[in-house]
Amino acid sequence: MFVDGANLSVGDLHFSQGDGEITFCGAIEMGGFIDLRVDLIKNGMELYGVAENAIFLPGNEGPNYTEFLAFSGTSVTLDGEQRYLDSQLSFQRACLHAIDYLTKFGYSPEQAYLLLGAAPIEGRFSGVVDIPNSCATVYIPTAIFDFPVVPTAAGPITINPGPGAPRANR
Repeated sequence: MFVDGANLSVGDLHFSQGDGEITFCGAIEMGGFIDLRVDLIKNGMELYGVAENAIFLPGNEGPNYTEFLAFSGTSVTLDGEQRYLDSQLSFQRACLHAIDYLTKFGYSPEQAYLLLGAAPIEGRFSGVVDIPNSCATVYIPTAIFDFPVVPTAAGPITINPGPGAPRANR
């Protein structure tokens, strides 16, 4: 946009990406076109009280899932240090709990990490009221798995997740 004060934002397209973009670049990219239509709202940001970041209306998000496994994390480091309302840390801990869980089924930690980055997981800030704790939750749709991933009394079944994510030898 080459008009001073226009304040128009457009993101890039992904076929699939988990909330939080935890792998930095683990989304499944895609080509595509954006058919963009805008209405001019003079002084719209001021009129609607938008001071900094854009508000937006997401497009269609299908498929929609109804059943999830949820993993929560709090703002406590792996060493046990309490961090004051550190929501980034609580989201990271929720992801680590999900990764630990998925490794019980045969995924390597790297595969589980990549799955969280590319699958349509939902990340939520679940609580900041219990000061000094922050709580975040990661929801994984159960329908993306072709095996029973929900906890049972029989324990996790071990799957063959394939050759795994490539990694450097050290």
